[in-house]
Amino acid sequence: MDLNNAAWRKSSRSASNGGDCIELADVAGAVVAVRDSKDPDGPVLLLTRAALRTAVQSAANTH
Repeated sequence: MDLNNAAWRKSSRSASNGGDCIELADVAGAVVAVRDSKDPDGPVLLLTRAALRTAVQSAANTH
């Protein structure tokens, strides 16, 4: 999947110093791309919106 023109966005809660953060981009209908903001040329995880929601909810429940 070509992500060269993807509109990546970072959480408004991320630190201005570029700390540990992920970026998200809508890519194809119900698919969301996820990448490490410190490594924008690195690997990208593609998830359905439902899978991303489940992952975020699961992470929130562990804290």
